[in-house]
Amino acid sequence: MVVYAIIMLLTAGIFGIMAILIYKGRTNLIHDYHQAKVTDHAGYGKAFGKAMGIIAVAMALSGLLALFGEPVMTIAVAVLFFGLAAGIVAIVRIQRKYNGGIF
Repeated sequence: MVVYAIIMLLTAGIFGIMAILIYKGRTNLIHDYHQAKVTDHAGYGKAFGKAMGIIAVAMALSGLLALFGEPVMTIAVAVLFFGLAAGIVAIVRIQRKYNGGIF
């Protein structure tokens, strides 16, 4: 459980930093083909950063729950999966809105 928590918290930190940077306008951190048709880079960066933030929060929450041990591991993994699903759905919607498609 502790190893899982450490991995989740470190990964959440990386995703959180990336989310903040992208939110503040560093859209160059997103691969070029994902933003080939994007015209509103500021709006795109803010939306994409928020979606990545959802994923980062889910990972951090899952890692923190894992610190409570075996009884809550199922909940921790469920939080991770639901958070990842919500973040991925948000990213797909953002891609469709700003880029006209996923790729």
